[in-house]
Amino acid sequence: MTIRRTLQLLGLTLIALTWAALAAYADAQYKAMPPLSHAGWMKLGANPRAMQNFMANLPMVPPEHAAEAPQPPVSPWVSLTNQPGTTLGNPLLLPDGTVILQHSCSSSWYKLTPDINGSYANGTWSTIASLPSGYAPRFVASAVLADGRVIVEGGEYNNVSGCNAVWTTLGAIYNPATNSWASVSPPSGWTTIGDAQAVVLNNNTFLLANCCTAQAALLNATTLAWTGTGTGKYDINDEENWSLLPNGKVLTVDAYVSTGTCGTGSEIYNPSTGVWSSAGSTLNQLSDCSGNKSYEVGPQPLRPDGTLVAFGGTTIGAAHTSIYTSSSGTWASGPDLPSISGQYYNLADAPAAVLPNGAILFAASPGLFTSPTHFFEFSTGNVISQVADATNAASFTSYQWMFLVLPTGQILVAELDGNTVQLYNPSGTYSSSWQPVISSLSSYTLAPGSTYQVSGTQLNGLSQGAYYGDDQQSSTNYPIVRITNNATGHVFFARTSGWSNSSIASGNASTANFLVAAATETGASQLVVIANGIPSAPTAVTIGSGGTYTLSVSVIGNSGGTVTSSPSGINCGSTCSHDFTAGTTVTLTATPASGWFFGVWGGACGPSSCSVTMNSPQNVLATFGPIPNVFAGKGPMLNDPSLPIIPPP
Repeated sequence: MTIRRTLQLLGLTLIALTWAALAAYADAQYKAMPPLSHAGWMKLGANPRAMQNFMANLPMVPPEHAAEAPQPPVSPWVSLTNQPGTTLGNPLLLPDGTVILQHSCSSSWYKLTPDINGSYANGTWSTIASLPSGYAPRFVASAVLADGRVIVEGGEYNNVSGCNAVWTTLGAIYNPATNSWASVSPPSGWTTIGDAQAVVLNNNTFLLANCCTAQAALLNATTLAWTGTGTGKYDINDEENWSLLPNGKVLTVDAYVSTGTCGTGSEIYNPSTGVWSSAGSTLNQLSDCSGNKSYEVGPQPLRPDGTLVAFGGTTIGAAHTSIYTSSSGTWASGPDLPSISGQYYNLADAPAAVLPNGAILFAASPGLFTSPTHFFEFSTGNVISQVADATNAASFTSYQWMFLVLPTGQILVAELDGNTVQLYNPSGTYSSSWQPVISSLSSYTLAPGSTYQVSGTQLNGLSQGAYYGDDQQSSTNYPIVRITNNATGHVFFARTSGWSNSSIASGNASTANFLVAAATETGASQLVVIANGIPSAPTAVTIGSGGTYTLSVSVIGNSGGTVTSSPSGINCGSTCSHDFTAGTTVTLTATPASGWFFGVWGGACGPSSCSVTMNSPQNVLATFGPIPNVFAGKGPMLNDPSLPIIPPP
């Protein structure tokens, strides 16, 4: 065991020895446990009096059983008609359009389902399965995976016998199809995960940090095994944020924890090599690595135009912003955060979200973990403007708010330690160049309960949606399919899965599968793909009543070739008939064997190509012929004289 690790364990022991009394104090006073850096907790753990003073200055929050005083929301804010009745955070958008949120420092999760008109404001609440026994975290790494499952890793706190700071290595994965969680073992040799950052890479691989070292690991979603990566990191991961760039690399601003230094460095992770390298100076100090030395850094949202705004977390004086242009890899200074009533505001652990209009909504508060919170928009022209405050903003500090971009383009805002969930209605609209584009559907007649495929570009959007940092992630860079019935206007979400990549590059081509919900109304409808609250242009579809029809293929020409289908099912030679869901468009491809050529299609297709929509049983004829052997002075000699001669194309 290294001297450094021994000292870390001693620090954790000191924290544990002082925690019992402090936890009782916090419970009595309803104090919120803050997302302090690992180094900060180590320092406080060695000084119980300093820790007690720190805890005493934390903001009060309402107890679980106490309802907040009703406050009418101010436009552009809307409170949900039905409130969950408990404190919720860590919002995640499931691929079926529902939203799940965790009761902090608890194993309990809740689900918000939009109403029949697609309204989240009028949505209803239910519970989902609880996390595995012993896992009840606060401040975690999380993501929605390409197969539709949700992974949650680590936690700065874990509530086994009180909500204690333990930087747990526990983790779990949720399967919405079975409403069940399964435990996930940590990467080999890791003793902490804690309040880690995470990101899903372009190839759909989940990349996880160790909060308290420079370690990182890649998850094999099939085996749930980890592979180490991320060599060359300048400092440890603690308090830093990871942002996916259009080129598939990952950007972070250095926080300088445990380096004994302070500066303006940034780094880029290259998934192709697994190596970190310098991304240059941010020009402005963004980490709180001097003064209070909390080492907090603000979120790093990427805008649809490819520029990234890195917000400062410095807690003394004016907090800065820096703007990274991803196309050139260069930094420029942005505007400073404003002062209000003589107090400088910062984003020392705070949420931000890219609005459909390209602006950034963010929360900020003064000092370190102190109230109130005010809300602002950072415009596409790099101007910061204050907007109306959310209900209860005076009672909370910036780290207690978490954002999620909804399919409606609204921002869901959760109070981590409060009882109110609200929506922010942004103004303006999106550029048409930011929209997802549907190239094709595997079928334009859809049956409830059946699965289809959508192809197109920008199906993941051009950003990750909402940003926070090392304590929480709510990315939405994956396709959401929404179907609206023309006659009733009712809205139904189809559950997406198997998207081919998670790239947010402009013009990125991808595919995704979608399962039409069983309750989807039949008839003429409009289908859109939504990414980060921005919908594609609608595509006309018909929702049928279901059922299947048989496609049969006959081959003339002995063993002259094979016929295959897309979607799969036909492989003739061996499998020459298959039942396809009503409305499915099946494309057949003929591949001649050596010495043979393909002639013509017949039956339901022909003569030169074959695509058939399965609205009834269909029969298709495929004709192959042998390539003639020509000898001087003689006519064609066929391998099978009984076959008709078909001229090659």
